Amino acid sequence: MPSPLSALSSRSRAGWRAISTDWVLAAGLGVLGLMVAVAVFGALVWRQSPLAVHITAPLEAPSWAHPFGTDELGRDVLARFIVGARISLLVGVVVVTCATAAGTAVGVVAGMRGGLVDGIAMRSMDVLLAFPALVLAMLVTVGLGVGLVTATVGITLAAVPYCARVVRADVLIVRSSLLVVATVGLGATGRRVAVRHVVPAVTSTLLVQGSTLLGSAVLTLAALGFIGLGAQVPTPEWGAMITDGLQYTLTGQWWVSVFPGLGVLATATAAGVVADRLRDRLDPNFVGALANAGRPR
Repeated sequence: MPSPLSALSSRSRAGWRAISTDWVLAAGLGVLGLMVAVAVFGALVWRQSPLAVHITAPLEAPSWAHPFGTDELGRDVLARFIVGARISLLVGVVVVTCATAAGTAVGVVAGMRGGLVDGIAMRSMDVLLAFPALVLAMLVTVGLGVGLVTATVGITLAAVPYCARVVRADVLIVRSSLLVVATVGLGATGRRVAVRHVVPAVTSTLLVQGSTLLGSAVLTLAALGFIGLGAQVPTPEWGAMITDGLQYTLTGQWWVSVFPGLGVLATATAAGVVADRLRDRLDPNFVGALANAGRPR
């Protein structure tokens, strides 16, 4: 009879096979890849300065000279959009990396140790979860000083408990498997069990959680920028650009705020689609049904 861990590994392989044929997932990854390409290579293709002021060309409509138009100071919106994409994705990657690392550490330690350690760790996470993510990020940003760095810290802190609780749930399942129980009975240390068995078993969960956190981080950063708690003037950040352009949208200069808004929408939606499809494809019930499809009854 196969062990729970070997069954989990088999389901994961079936899940990865399903992922490779999922066109919706491919579309989500394609949009994210496009945004990454814009952030990394956009400035090499479009060499306009995002900070250059042209007082003779304010609020120009999109044209060949300015594909995304200009803002109230005559600054090129496309150049500012590119920098905004770079800032949003960089913050998103930092948040995903740091929150996943911290949340995984907390979840693994809590799940493996149990008892008092588990209780203290999870109650600490519950305290953070008591605040909506945006409110907690706002409190941290205001407390540490308004700016892009403190906004990143606040968003990361708000994301840690979500990752910790998901990882802990998976760790409890893996820890109770016969293979892990037998390994511990043979004298394996907790660190060896965590590294060799627990962490590999929660990799798919971390992948889904990371995709979710990326979209959430981009949205939260835009929200902080929208209310003036993110990147400060003159840094072109999507949320701040939307705020700057709102007053002109009603008078017909829609491009100032619409294009950065579309950037936020596309990035967050693509990340959500990727997370949703990965979750469905790596879900044990879905994958188990897929793996058993076509087998003789």
